[in-house]
Amino acid sequence: MKKLAVIPAYNEAGNIEKTVKDIIENAPSFDYIVINDCSKDDTYEICKKNKFHTINLPVNMGIGGGVQTGYLYAWRNGYDIAVQFDGDGQHNALYLEKMAEVMEKEELDMVIGSRYINKEGFQSSGIRRAGIHFFTAIIKLLTGKIITDPTSGMRMVNRDIIKLFAEEYPKDYPEPESAVILLKKGKKIREIPVCMRERKEGVSSISPFNAVYYMIKVSVAILIAAL
Repeated sequence: MKKLAVIPAYNEAGNIEKTVKDIIENAPSFDYIVINDCSKDDTYEICKKNKFHTINLPVNMGIGGGVQTGYLYAWRNGYDIAVQFDGDGQHNALYLEKMAEVMEKEELDMVIGSRYINKEGFQSSGIRRAGIHFFTAIIKLLTGKIITDPTSGMRMVNRDIIKLFAEEYPKDYPEPESAVILLKKGKKIREIPVCMRERKEGVSSISPFNAVYYMIKVSVAILIAAL
């Protein structure tokens, strides 16, 4: 099984080195590719200095475009499994082998690392948890399925889904929307418990100022995807 970790990174100079080294040290069966989304800081320079495997996008494409670039790379290079592994240092590579084992054993289409099953590790802010619970409720209403952590960026997919996402992938805040797309297609998704870390460096793309836009946009996108 060829396995790839797709690392989207925008202005992650303070996190990218330890993120890549976490995968190298704790998930040695995984290759990796950093998708530098036209960062304005030293993210790309750090990748070049460390000779990390990197695709340097010429324009900023956002999280959806960056991750889709990783899926396209995975498809063209014959990977059987691809996992999104955010460049902000919050994900833990120790869980990648377990996720791949569960995916292969149960013949799943997607495995999501959820921080809300065992409720261990960093649980995000109260406002964000409220938003996540809201998305969980919408997804259950529209699909009948419960996803406890629909905004989790730690998501692993098989080769069929790699192909699907390489061809078409939501561009803006894609995680809840893409999960609904798969569920409506009858794909098999399972969550497993993981611990996530608190961001130590950099700034999240979802600030208090654009949180309202995020909630409205994702809600509408989920409804459209379900229909």
